[in-house]
Amino acid sequence: KVTDNAKNSLASLKRENPRLEPTLAIIQAHNDQLIQEANKNFAKEIGLRVIHICLPEGSTKDEIVSEILRLNEDPNVQGLALDLPESLYSSKVLNAVKPEKDVDGLSSVNLGQLVHGDVCDCLVPPTVRAVMELLEDIGGKKVLLVGARGAEGAALQSVLQRQGAAVLSCHWEAPQLQSELRHADTVVFGSTKPDDVPVSWINPGATVINCAHHPLSEQHSYGQQNNPAAEKTVGSLAVAMRMQNMVKNMERWIQSQQYRKWDLHSLKLQPLSPVPSDIEISRAQSPKAVDVLAKEIGLLTDEIEIYGQTKAKVRLSLLERLKDQPDGKYVLVAGITPTPLGEGKSTVTVGLVQALTAHLNINSFACLRQPSQGPTFGVKGGAAGGGYAQVIPMEEFNLHLTGDIHAITAANNLLAAAIDARILHENTQSDKSLYNRLVPVVNGVRGFSAIQLARLRRLGINKTDPETLTEEEISKFVRLDIDPSTITWQRVLDTNDRFLRKITVGQASTEKGFVRQAQFDIAVASEIMAILALTTSLQDMKERLGRMVVANDKKGEPVRAEDLGVTGALAVLMKDAIKPTLMQTLEGTPVFVHAGPFANIAHGNSSVLADKIALKLVGEKGFVVTEAGFGADIGMEKFFNIKCRASGLVPSVVVLVATVRALKMHGGGPNVTAGAPLKKEYTEENLQLVADGCCNLQKQIQITQLFGVPVVVALNVFKTDSPAEVDLVCKIAKESGAFDAVPCNHWSAGGKGAVKLAQAVEKAANQKNSFKYLYSLELPIVEKIRIIAQKVYGAQDIELSPVAQSQVDRYTRQGFGNLPICMAKTHLSLSHQPERKGVPTGFVLPISDVRASIGAGFIYPLVGTMSTMPGLPTRPCFYDIDLDPITEQVKGLF
Repeated sequence: KVTDNAKNSLASLKRENPRLEPTLAIIQAHNDQLIQEANKNFAKEIGLRVIHICLPEGSTKDEIVSEILRLNEDPNVQGLALDLPESLYSSKVLNAVKPEKDVDGLSSVNLGQLVHGDVCDCLVPPTVRAVMELLEDIGGKKVLLVGARGAEGAALQSVLQRQGAAVLSCHWEAPQLQSELRHADTVVFGSTKPDDVPVSWINPGATVINCAHHPLSEQHSYGQQNNPAAEKTVGSLAVAMRMQNMVKNMERWIQSQQYRKWDLHSLKLQPLSPVPSDIEISRAQSPKAVDVLAKEIGLLTDEIEIYGQTKAKVRLSLLERLKDQPDGKYVLVAGITPTPLGEGKSTVTVGLVQALTAHLNINSFACLRQPSQGPTFGVKGGAAGGGYAQVIPMEEFNLHLTGDIHAITAANNLLAAAIDARILHENTQSDKSLYNRLVPVVNGVRGFSAIQLARLRRLGINKTDPETLTEEEISKFVRLDIDPSTITWQRVLDTNDRFLRKITVGQASTEKGFVRQAQFDIAVASEIMAILALTTSLQDMKERLGRMVVANDKKGEPVRAEDLGVTGALAVLMKDAIKPTLMQTLEGTPVFVHAGPFANIAHGNSSVLADKIALKLVGEKGFVVTEAGFGADIGMEKFFNIKCRASGLVPSVVVLVATVRALKMHGGGPNVTAGAPLKKEYTEENLQLVADGCCNLQKQIQITQLFGVPVVVALNVFKTDSPAEVDLVCKIAKESGAFDAVPCNHWSAGGKGAVKLAQAVEKAANQKNSFKYLYSLELPIVEKIRIIAQKVYGAQDIELSPVAQSQVDRYTRQGFGNLPICMAKTHLSLSHQPERKGVPTGFVLPISDVRASIGAGFIYPLVGTMSTMPGLPTRPCFYDIDLDPITEQVKGLF
């Protein structure tokens, strides 16, 4: 009966969870094969997998605890049971078992719940369950427990008393044992009966149950005429109960995998005035250990890979576990056209999630890009937010983090090396020599690798035996015939270095005269970075890496990374980078930091995977807040038309960030330089300048409305802003179609200063959403460019250079015409001219060139001249950066 119930329950669980493989580990420290076989047989009948860990007799408690701790951390083991000699059942051993894996229910946590009557939250030990199954109604009867010690004895006594029995416990040497045995209605042996205790002492009418460890004979009589009492042993019934406990444990385990409201403990802030530097604020806060944060937000132990104390990679397996969990609300933070002063999009993103989670008790996640080392040591500084709304520790956020950009650099440069090496080898070897080297004989056997077989199939050669290819097929296979003048793949480095903008490669004598001009890009401009940000799985990333077009052959056909045989190696270098990095805000709320594509030549948004995982973790009523680079005309447009197409996700709200001083600049205020004293127009009230500059804010609201998403304006307030200026901006924003406009003080007050913004976002997310893309992918490339230029930037028309038109024709002929468009233009103006602020009109947008990132999945037209390698200024940020050799603290970051 017990086995059938357990079997049916487990079958039901497996139907609902097809990939479920329930595994019970049993640690055994004796040579009793009978109990091992019983466990194995019952488990097989029920459908459980059992692992027996057989330790030698004489194993110490420490050796057993060591084995327990190992199994505690094994994610493939959901239950843990112990079959040990009685002398080893100590609290040290029993409490080493994780309560959630404790199938025998003997840990202090489980036992405490049992004694307190929390039966629904605990597991009744199998032996105790077996005893209760064997007993008839015991209400009011006298039950004697003999030799029942430790946790099992305490559990048995508690359960019997709850059923109304009068329970007395004594040991075998107790002087009153004979008297108690004579008067008991039921006797339970907790350990083996000594020979010097005759069975004649037992009340002839009593029920006797033997719980001594591992007796598997079902029932026998004492065989004495003057004592017909029958002894029942728990034996195999206890083993069956253990398996049923394991099934119940699986039910609890499955529930633990599902979404739950976070039990998150926020960190308290004590804002100071005046506000200290970002790095002083960051260091004044003690972050939670990242494994604590992970547990608070519902991550399992095997779903994180810890890097130090405050950051961890999150494994993609979580998406499969929570695949049926509804997504939360999806919020994008964008901004007006930026100025050198910065509008604070990252700060708003962080302040908003601090307000939602730490102050309104709503699950929320921030998703940010990883900053490039180039701007960090160059002119911009870091990107962790600022003031009392930032990601901590900010030094780690802004420096190497978990090495993703280094992985991209390695992968990118491996591909670059493969291109030049292949050209060299093809130029200096015959078809036969190339073939013998590309498909060598290894241990007497010659075979194609998997990626070579894929290339053969693309060439229409359906052969798998290297010896059967014709000379013509061999030539087609070994010759990529790359046209060096068409190579678009450049080497990268994550440092601003203007002298690498044009270089010459191949000057060593060993390269046999193969010299060509090339260049370095900054690492975050690599197409591999864009792929990382847009991929949806490891398999998808491999396919995208293989599709990357690096050049054309001499017939004008595209040459891909997979043709060079390097796809698998690139995926290996990127296997850890694909996992988002978990960090936290100043108030202890979670942040994903992942990918960092530039918003001019790439799409300027953090990763699809970080957003997808965060949306599952926050749950249906939670919020994921992600940020787009530069103004809404660039980062937001690409978020909608490129990122949302790749992810299939639908945005709920756009938060449009503005500042009074930036609006004054768009209204005609004088130019400013970051770090230089502000002119009086920016420090004194000037309502006319603000009103004039709101034209840019109005235009960005209109751009948002093109996509059918509600917009909330977040006005980042500075101490130089007057109340009248703040009120004017909010009034104009609402009159221009914003759902709401809210002044924010999170920079100086933390999440508390963004509570009103959070409430406005929550209300806006419940509005009707009619999200739509700006253009159909089926339209011609030129028409898609024209729609963006006219509807988003406000251009009169576009003008393609002959080079750009030639490239459009080539990409269309090669079958790439149905990709979305990723415009590469200045971020400092809606037009192509950085000096034109406000809302320029009547201009024709010049398209100087058109390039393609086929692996990432977009065409990118170049508006004017765009540099993919920034240069260092006269006085870079690194002048102020130093390391204290005593404390190892970084100085001068910000």
